[in-house]
Amino acid sequence: MSIALVPPALAAAADCAPTAPCTHPLPVKVVIVSLFEIGQDEGDVAGEFQLWKARRKLTQRIPFPQGYHDLYYNPDTQVLGMVTGVGTARSTAATMALGLDPRFDLTHAYWLVAGIAGIDPADASIGSAAWARWVVDGDLAHEIDAREIPPDWKFGYFARGTKGPNDHTTPLAKDDGDVFALNPALVGWAFRLTKDTPLPDSPAIRAERMRFAGYPNAQRPPFVLEGEQLSAMTFWHGKRMTEWANDWVKRWTGGKGEFVTSAMEDTGVLQAMTFLDRAGRADKDRVLVLRAGSNYTMPPPGVDAASYLLRENEGYAGLEAAVENLYTVGSKVIDELLGHWEQYGSKTPE
Repeated sequence: MSIALVPPALAAAADCAPTAPCTHPLPVKVVIVSLFEIGQDEGDVAGEFQLWKARRKLTQRIPFPQGYHDLYYNPDTQVLGMVTGVGTARSTAATMALGLDPRFDLTHAYWLVAGIAGIDPADASIGSAAWARWVVDGDLAHEIDAREIPPDWKFGYFARGTKGPNDHTTPLAKDDGDVFALNPALVGWAFRLTKDTPLPDSPAIRAERMRFAGYPNAQRPPFVLEGEQLSAMTFWHGKRMTEWANDWVKRWTGGKGEFVTSAMEDTGVLQAMTFLDRAGRADKDRVLVLRAGSNYTMPPPGVDAASYLLRENEGYAGLEAAVENLYTVGSKVIDELLGHWEQYGSKTPE
């Protein structure tokens, strides 16, 4: 009778309890950060995690009681997959919990945040995938109901420490979690590596994007681009809110950034990574944020925002394309990192 050998990495994971001291932590080369899964981790409609789990052979389940969802690991490639849960509260907590867990050696790990998003039709189409250069928080603010704002205000939402949305004196040097700049060399490298990646089209997303007359980028087949990510716990929608998002991102990036995608979790991940980097537990300069459009941030011409949002909540038109393209684009980066680890393990690509 043959006895199956337990891989050393598997034995290490089994020997150490969550959060307890561990003398032989698992080596991790890449952390894939998914934010949610629709149902099960496999076998039903795919959310953000399923394709990574199946295709990257993340078969080793590792209990993670201090987080939202158990972790999955491939001991051969040393790729670790996590699901943070929706929102900045859960993404911050899960990322911090992983980074402080003694069972893992994350000192050289790259982190790929890969999730679906709302996408600005002025910049791209559903199914398109955007590498973020900046991640901006959309929750830290003052707000007055739009029905009560002064007549010269475009929005009732404005930055803390200012006298309203027309006051552009907000200092970019503040370290309050309003904005996070990703490593520009790493982001530029990832974009150059993937910018010509062919992304599949489909009749369903083609029909949806053709409704956006007057928005040429919204009508393009899916493509890879660079563009900023705005994280806010509220699922907002509409033309005026999209105008606010563009203004907000420009404000917090000093006019250097372009709002492209909306989601809920990425400032939480970046805040945790900032603290973990200070503690020597992880490298914040090895974080990448890739978001793919599952839906537009505003309705097509002639459709009101409420009707379009409620319809999209029944099922995003670009969900299938978005999760597929996240995997296609993100995997190109992961394959390059793993294939040349003798180079990228010690030196971050530029």
